[in-house]
Amino acid sequence: MTSVLVYGAYGHTGRFVVAELRERGFDVVLSGRDAAKLPGGRPASAADPASLDRALDGVDAVINCAGPFAETALPLAGAAIRAGVPYVDVAAEIEANLDTLALTADTAVVPAMAFFGGLADLLATAAMGDWTAADEVHVAYGLSGWRPTAGTLAAGRVSRERRGGKRIRYAGGRLEHRDDALPTREWPFPEPLGPRPVFAEFSMADIVTIPRHLKVRDVISYMTLDAAQGLAAAGERDAAETFVVDVVVRAGDDERRIVARGEDIYAVSAPLAVEAVDRILTGRTKAKGVATAGEMFDAADFLRVLAPRITVA
Repeated sequence: MTSVLVYGAYGHTGRFVVAELRERGFDVVLSGRDAAKLPGGRPASAADPASLDRALDGVDAVINCAGPFAETALPLAGAAIRAGVPYVDVAAEIEANLDTLALTADTAVVPAMAFFGGLADLLATAAMGDWTAADEVHVAYGLSGWRPTAGTLAAGRVSRERRGGKRIRYAGGRLEHRDDALPTREWPFPEPLGPRPVFAEFSMADIVTIPRHLKVRDVISYMTLDAAQGLAAAGERDAAETFVVDVVVRAGDDERRIVARGEDIYAVSAPLAVEAVDRILTGRTKAKGVATAGEMFDAADFLRVLAPRITVA
């Protein structure tokens, strides 16, 4: 039986990934930093390469669900590369994604294989279709709410510290750090959501994953104001949000649009990450080594198999 190690298996997203793997018939190896939460598992520290090597012994792939990924992504990816097995993570930290994408590897390494980063990359790649370049990619997130996990809040703090409190955007073909406030505007979400006020340049991992392999001048992310304000809330998640991800690609006067709908931004990261591992292990890839979702996989086909948990039109 094919075995997949899940690092951070006891975390919020990690539990979804473990369940998804088991449902699809994988043998799951539980791992993470806290041995007390891993009865029968393989505890390992990201700060101890030898412990990571022991944890990965004999497994076929690794999914990293343990943030902040600034602390875990490079050590886990490095251990996977040493073991010669694929590495996938669910990191939404822009700086951690950049760190991982700077690696070189013979085995597959795919960061940001989650709701933020991977999903929009697949959507934008599918929307581009036969276009070889575009002027703009717009990614608008319409969430019914957002009660972040403690891990999300910690990851956000680390990212802000790494960029000195500045915000970041992708414009004119490069990443820029800025001191000004986020602009606001109204985004015309499809019905039944309809037009909603959003923060523009609310940059997520999409500004790293999309221009990694698509020739595009600007990548702009948007977040509904009420959902963005939920990031200030702490505590346990008490309900799953519904979401609409509206992606518009523009080239000159031409425009293409693709929309994804679903529920629970953390839960849907599980089928994204697990499908990625399945495709890598069965040779259904377009690229080798380090790559993003849209670069590594047939985007349109990948999105089709996510139904019904994520519906795309």
